[in-house]
Amino acid sequence: MANDFRSARFWAQEMIEGAMYEGARAVDATMGNGHDTLWLCRLAGENGRVYAFDVQAEAVERTRQALTEAGVETRAQLFHAGHERMGEYVTEPVDAIVFNLGWLPGAEHGVTTRVETTLQAVNAALALLKKDGLLTICIYPGHEEGARELEALLAWAADLDGRTYDALLKTYVNQPNDPPRMLAVRRKR
Repeated sequence: MANDFRSARFWAQEMIEGAMYEGARAVDATMGNGHDTLWLCRLAGENGRVYAFDVQAEAVERTRQALTEAGVETRAQLFHAGHERMGEYVTEPVDAIVFNLGWLPGAEHGVTTRVETTLQAVNAALALLKKDGLLTICIYPGHEEGARELEALLAWAADLDGRTYDALLKTYVNQPNDPPRMLAVRRKR
């Protein structure tokens, strides 16, 4: 349907595609099943680099397998570590950073992103962004921790210096069941 508004993930991908190019550097802060990592590897091209993080070994293995099957495994570095530690592993400025909060699809829902580490991670992400770099965060407030993350991230984004960053929230305002939100932050200078 031509007038379908789509979803938070679609909005994030649409924005990230505009920030990526052959040779770009990107971070997948929450690799999950590896879909975003694979997508970023393809956008970054042969000369690009993607750094991907997850606290679950299962997510790292699923992602490694997906990248190998697609023949792009050399474009990525996978870290079995929390996204709040990205600043320890990524030593170069990046063009794009993707967060897809919540839990690993198809796995135990008891393991989820947590507001405390997510806030540490988004601050680490800001420190890595190049000028005109883009950070997107898909937030799922339909569960208790997701609702806490939404509240904390909206306050965090509202406090960003408007001279240095643009912060945008995209959401449905009339849908039931707390639909996902997409928060985007661009470094202006």
